[in-house]
Amino acid sequence: MPELPEVQTVVSDLNKKIKGDTITGFWSDWPKAIKNLTLEKFKKLIIGRKILGARRLGKNLFIDLSGGKTLYIHLKMTGHLLVKAQANFQFPISNFQSISNDKISNSKKHDYFADKVNSYIHHIWYLTDSKLRMKCESTKENSNGRVRSAQFACKTLEFSDVRKFAKIVLDDTEKIKNLKEIKALGVDAMSPEFTFKKFEEILGYPHPLPRRQAGSPLPKRARGIFNKPIGIVLMDQSLIAGIGNIYRSEILYDAGIDPRRLVIEIRDREIKELYKSIKKILKKAIKMRGTSDSDYRDTAGAPGNFHKILKVYKKAGQKCQRCDTIIKRITMAQRSVFYCSSCQK
Repeated sequence: MPELPEVQTVVSDLNKKIKGDTITGFWSDWPKAIKNLTLEKFKKLIIGRKILGARRLGKNLFIDLSGGKTLYIHLKMTGHLLVKAQANFQFPISNFQSISNDKISNSKKHDYFADKVNSYIHHIWYLTDSKLRMKCESTKENSNGRVRSAQFACKTLEFSDVRKFAKIVLDDTEKIKNLKEIKALGVDAMSPEFTFKKFEEILGYPHPLPRRQAGSPLPKRARGIFNKPIGIVLMDQSLIAGIGNIYRSEILYDAGIDPRRLVIEIRDREIKELYKSIKKILKKAIKMRGTSDSDYRDTAGAPGNFHKILKVYKKAGQKCQRCDTIIKRITMAQRSVFYCSSCQK
């Protein structure tokens, strides 16, 4: 599932590529992904609206539209958004041909759009771009009537999702934040509100419970989060939004903390290191445009680059890069965690 760095990469791309565009049409062969609205009602409500910008909270993506509407998109396991320039376009989608455009594609050496992982298109937003309008109108005039004005688009935002788990919600911008799943989210891991003090509060520090050695009995007063492994806490979206399976393992390795350790066992200095590692790893992953562990691709269809520097994630059986100890894999809450038993205490 795309985590914070992947979704942030998409948000940044969308703000560069489609901000200011107008939605002129919509197509879908999987309307079940659209929640609480019929396909026809959804089309009616979005066509003609201008894209004001994209933003993110945790792993959740929002596209704000004119007229006080917002598209809320959760990519789930295999969803990703692609932005393409179009020419000689007419419904249905089988009749369009992609053209190269330096503003749209970030690669001149490889056509990532042609990769199979990018071919499971189930939803398409048709867009017009004011900066490309002259070029679009010229194409329309020279098409001998093959392109009708009501069906013409200069650009598309396409949603590829092989497993079709992703969801799309359209609602009033002011109401989006009150959706149950959004209200339940904790502080975003890369937001200014996620300070060290906030992190201490999330972990219940400072607290009156005595520190204890690993393996010693847990005080009866230690309830709630104190009794949870730190590897579970980092994945709890109601506490910190955005950290998933990949970055949980990498963050704990960077901080030198065993994922199984209970919160009550973690010392003050270790909490500081863990906070630094959260910011450090996520910031680096954003800079490297995320991790393409499976189906994730950016809006040009290209994979992220952070997988090239992963230290422990999916490296069970391999030697630790620091100490040559064999990386281990364990399961926590039905998810795999990878760690070095020597470097992480």
